[in-house]
Amino acid sequence: MEASVILPILKKKLAFLSGGKDRRSGLILTIPLCLEQTSMDELSVTLDYLLSIPSEKCKARGFTVIVDGRKSQWNVVKTVVLMLQNVVPAEVSLVCVVKPDEFWDKKVTHFCFWKEKDRLGFEVILVSANKLTRYIEPCQLTEDFGGTLTYDHMDWLNKRLVFEKFTKESTSLLDELALINNGSDKGSQQEKERSIDLNFLPSVDPETVLQTGHELLSELQQRRFNGSDGGVSWSPMDDELLAQPQVMKLLDSLREQYTRYQEVCRQRSKRTQLEEIQQKVMQVVNWLEGPGSEQLRTQWGIGDSIRASQALQQKHEEIESQHSEWFAVYVELNQQIAALLNAGDEEDLVELKALQQQLSDVCYRQASQLEFRQNLLQAALEFHSVAQDLSQQLDGLLGMLCVDVAPADGASIQQTLKLLEEKLKSVDLGLQGLREKGQSLLDQISNQASWAYGKDVTIENKENVDHIQGVMEDMQLRKQRCEDMVDVRRLKMLQMVQLFKCEEDAAQAVEWLSELLDALLKTHIRLGDDAQETKVLLEKHRKFVDVAQSTYDYGRQLLQATVVLCQSLRCTSRSSGDTLPRLNRVWKQFTITSEERVHRLETAVAFHSSAEKILQECPEQPEAFNEMEQFDEIEAVGKSLLDRLTVPVVYPDGSEQYFGSPSDMASAAEHIREKMKLVSLKKQQLRQPEAATPES
Repeated sequence: MEASVILPILKKKLAFLSGGKDRRSGLILTIPLCLEQTSMDELSVTLDYLLSIPSEKCKARGFTVIVDGRKSQWNVVKTVVLMLQNVVPAEVSLVCVVKPDEFWDKKVTHFCFWKEKDRLGFEVILVSANKLTRYIEPCQLTEDFGGTLTYDHMDWLNKRLVFEKFTKESTSLLDELALINNGSDKGSQQEKERSIDLNFLPSVDPETVLQTGHELLSELQQRRFNGSDGGVSWSPMDDELLAQPQVMKLLDSLREQYTRYQEVCRQRSKRTQLEEIQQKVMQVVNWLEGPGSEQLRTQWGIGDSIRASQALQQKHEEIESQHSEWFAVYVELNQQIAALLNAGDEEDLVELKALQQQLSDVCYRQASQLEFRQNLLQAALEFHSVAQDLSQQLDGLLGMLCVDVAPADGASIQQTLKLLEEKLKSVDLGLQGLREKGQSLLDQISNQASWAYGKDVTIENKENVDHIQGVMEDMQLRKQRCEDMVDVRRLKMLQMVQLFKCEEDAAQAVEWLSELLDALLKTHIRLGDDAQETKVLLEKHRKFVDVAQSTYDYGRQLLQATVVLCQSLRCTSRSSGDTLPRLNRVWKQFTITSEERVHRLETAVAFHSSAEKILQECPEQPEAFNEMEQFDEIEAVGKSLLDRLTVPVVYPDGSEQYFGSPSDMASAAEHIREKMKLVSLKKQQLRQPEAATPES
């Protein structure tokens, strides 16, 4: 019988075991009667339950029953006492009927319990509450009878419910755990797994039941400990009532079975985990060696352009994305395997290590293949990028070479030539870079067969190799053609530079000659103060003329060179229509001016020589001056020179130019006039002696 079944009856407190004991160590059973009518059936059920609690040893010592009739009627008390004969006749040793202080004295004579002792099987005494201590110690009586024993019926009932629930659950749990554990120790592996599958989960949580049992045991031990100190009375659920030993025994059994159960679960979990790992490992391996490898086998090309290589890279990224999902599974599996290896179960170490090695080998091999393919495509993309850049450079260079050169001057030609050389140098560097990229790509392609899984990639590799070599050869041929054209263009441009240089130098010669003419007219003015100085001036003038002649000859040679270069370049030159006429015109003007200068200087030399000769001769030699014609000749030369100083130089085009400024000419003429005066004075001096001779 369980308390939970008759809980409403037990709550009525029709009877209870307070935990108190009589002087024979027998348990005290208290039946508190009340003014209301007591149901004998409910009381009988209550007594049956209470008497089922103590052990047989306790029952053998007998019970002392206290029937509290102070609030009840005599006939009820009598009925209860008689009922004890049927319920617990053998266990009851003494029945103490607590009577009220009044009312019963007369009625006792009508029914003497002591006379019925033999028939009842136990002794019945009538006693007032204050005299109950004659039979039972006060510490074993509750406060209702003047004792000191504390009893809380609802607390006892709650603890009893917990105890019975724990007992029921733990017993059921022990049976289930024993079935599970025993099933795991018997039979074949298949039977063991089937047994574990059928009874793997207990109906209740073992942890919860153990916690409940520990809390209950702690409560029982605490009650007993406190009771031993005299603070709080003992609970009915003590050693005497087998509560604490029973709980301890159940807990020990539960711990033992639960430990075995945990080991069974651990083994099962480990085996399940190992099987799951094996399954996942095979899934990863099968995919990588199957669809994954097949994807890589079909991807062998490198593309024939940047766009094609980029498309292949995008396709490869999709393949890598699919592989990444399986690599993530590999990382997770590797961690799980490492955790199991650290657990140190020797029976699974070999199998786990083999799985780990197999998984690592396949994953690393596939990752290496992906990386190789990625590097190959990247190298191909770089090769095609360099090839495209080089092709654009060659197109730009070819376009530059196909345009006819028509620069304005030599500087622009030099700039164009410099740009052409830079472009050619850039093409050389680009071709060198293309060769390096191509060779690197060829080296990688030659290693492609190492991960082909037996697939013959010779044909595919040959196509790739032929494409790479074809691109490099084509670029080499294009570059060679451009170099040949550059050589021709360079020669032409150098000739044009020379042409412009000749034209510029010829124009410069014209300028120099013009400057010489200008200097001749403006600075070559003096005629000298004497014959010697005039001769020096004449010599300097001849040298000056030689310089002008060299300048003119240099200009003529340059213009002749321009004619030859124009014929070579098949172009017209500005020199034939502009520079040459200018050169001839300036030279003609210079020649006329120079001749005029020479004539004046020669006249001046003749004048000064004659004048100085006459002026230096002694007057004592009159025979030298017999002829006056010399003086007349000198005067005539002087006048002629003075007249020539006032006459301008007339050029073929009708233009006129004077030597120096009018003041310069006046200064030169003045000096001649002074010398003519000296000659005239000398002439007069010579004439005076002649006039005096006839008179004498």
